[in-house]
Amino acid sequence: MIGVSASKLIFSLRPLMDSFSLPAQPVPFVDLSWQHRPIQSDILAAVESVLSKGDYVLGQAVADFEIAFAGACQTGYGVGVGCGTDAIALGLRACGICAGDEVILPANTFIATLIGVVRTGATPVFVDCEAETALIDLTAAEAAITTRTRAIIPVHLYGQMVSPTGLHALAQRHKLIIFEDAAQAHLAEREGYIAGSLGLGAAFSFYPSKNLGALGDGGMFVTPEEMVAQTVRSLRNYGATRKYFHTDPGGVNSRLDTLQAKVLQLKLPHLKNWNRDRNRLAAHYDQALQPLAKKGLCPVKNVSGTGHVYHLYVIRVTADCPIDRTVLQLELNAQGIQTGIHYPIPCHLQPAFKSLGHRSGDFPQAEALSQEILSLPMYPGLTTHQIDRIVSAIAAVVSAEPVKPALTVD
Repeated sequence: MIGVSASKLIFSLRPLMDSFSLPAQPVPFVDLSWQHRPIQSDILAAVESVLSKGDYVLGQAVADFEIAFAGACQTGYGVGVGCGTDAIALGLRACGICAGDEVILPANTFIATLIGVVRTGATPVFVDCEAETALIDLTAAEAAITTRTRAIIPVHLYGQMVSPTGLHALAQRHKLIIFEDAAQAHLAEREGYIAGSLGLGAAFSFYPSKNLGALGDGGMFVTPEEMVAQTVRSLRNYGATRKYFHTDPGGVNSRLDTLQAKVLQLKLPHLKNWNRDRNRLAAHYDQALQPLAKKGLCPVKNVSGTGHVYHLYVIRVTADCPIDRTVLQLELNAQGIQTGIHYPIPCHLQPAFKSLGHRSGDFPQAEALSQEILSLPMYPGLTTHQIDRIVSAIAAVVSAEPVKPALTVD
């Protein structure tokens, strides 16, 4: 039992004790532990099955997963490759894209889209994006079409599809190949279509943090055409149509590992529920952020409803916001809230591609967005409590008086 004097001491110290609190738990940008923990025993069993069988390269699990994933995308064929970039490069080549062709793509995409085009020998033709959705501007794309244009790459950025009806109308008018970059849009839907089912080919990435992620790198090309799929199967395996019989000098070594395929097939049945959770969490973000719209802060617009799979949840810190994006990001990081920027430099301004001849100002919407966008934590294991904390922290920073530079006297 605590003595009276001790009790009085504790009571007298309580205001001081209450003024101290444990620091809030960090909120990571992505946390994969929530995903793996409930199915860890299944993952270990899958690994063990590959070890016991010993078919580590192009094993049966690869073929099984190719069939399952293509079916989920409502298309005919899937070909597992080493990464999403190879899915673009090899897929485009199988679709007939080569030197002398022009391929339209948005300036605001990850560099892998551009690299995939360049690897075919074709000429990348950038176009601007829509300010509110960050998706490719199809009107700008149509204006960029020339007699050499063979294909358009709609990038389903952040998990939201480009309009299928708009794409189909554009492609039909100009006889273009639609090649989807769906690296961030596993099972996304819009206008009755599912990502990967719109055109002649589509590329997916299974980087660990994707909606459907491997335990390392991996990618998939899907297509409705058997011959196109067969070409990618050959290209991924040194250009061989059968063992030691090589028909394409441009073949590479880019094969989805059997182990990764086994794990991905194990995860695939969970993907719809994981996407549903992402959409639910994004709706909570949207509602919580509404009061900050008058402060110049707003989410990238969702025009797909529940078809948006929110690989990333991205807000815009516009010119009307009293706080600079860098300041906001630093303040959030100081509170243990991790954020990202996807992507800070548009493709046409990347130093590696100066030879394409672009300069600042060529694609104003993409350039403006690159200075505004901020990706907030998003994964199915995120809680609404954590979202409320994130938004409260943002509101506190945005509502604070901006720090003015101190005056100096010469």
